Amino acid sequence: NFTYCPETGLAKGNEHSAFSGWAFPFPGVFLMEELISKDEESEIVELMDRDDWKPSQSGRKKQDYGPKVNFKKQRLKAGSFTGLPSFSKKIVAQMKACPVLGGFLPVEQCNLDYMPERGSAIDPHFDDWWLWGERLVSLNLLSKTVLSMSCDSEDRIQLFPAFSKENGELSPPGSFTQTSVCKNSGKEGINGVLSPRLVPGKEVTVAIHLPQRSLVVLYGDARYKWKHAIYRKHIEHRRICVTFRELSAEFSAGGRHEKLGKELLEIALSFQGRPV
Repeated sequence: NFTYCPETGLAKGNEHSAFSGWAFPFPGVFLMEELISKDEESEIVELMDRDDWKPSQSGRKKQDYGPKVNFKKQRLKAGSFTGLPSFSKKIVAQMKACPVLGGFLPVEQCNLDYMPERGSAIDPHFDDWWLWGERLVSLNLLSKTVLSMSCDSEDRIQLFPAFSKENGELSPPGSFTQTSVCKNSGKEGINGVLSPRLVPGKEVTVAIHLPQRSLVVLYGDARYKWKHAIYRKHIEHRRICVTFRELSAEFSAGGRHEKLGKELLEIALSFQGRPV
């Protein structure tokens, strides 16, 4: 019932929803369109299709380049991991131009193939945070889609009017973030200005539109407070998602498993890998 606006960083209420005319800041999303060219996209997909795609959950197929992990027992080893694929070296270099990806060192790459004929989708979920670090990076190939964000928290979200009555322009983010909420929340006050409105987080869903060849990064609140999903209705053509993950603090410099993390990064960044 809300749509994320990359220009303002706001989630804006959809026109025909109960939240039309309302908005709230939605931090933790970075979206870059056209990270790669059409020719680069074609070359990458051609190279992927030379390797086998293994069946995955919910009508998807996958190619994994990463260490062997048992998330339930929290065990990790290199296994048959030989690194990220050679074609990803250029992608990783291009990602360094993104302001939110300073120091990003991918230790795992997962290619996921979505097809409408297979009913491909993925339910709302959090990515693991014992092993994977704060930034989740995904490159969207072959077709556009929608990343759907939802929240199970009991917390309430404070909305503010998206447009002022005077000129119809978008109110600046955070206009009401420090405003105390009136008893008539969501109704017109004495001066005819809408008061902020509190709504349960569970009632809010946010659509992040991902154009073809765009890069999206989830971090902060979007990573840890909001679940992400891809629904069947948003897979209209073949779509490939290339997700890169970094190590958590536990496996990074100064962490309890720093040595193992360093070994895995050396393997990953050799860019000599085949799907495991």
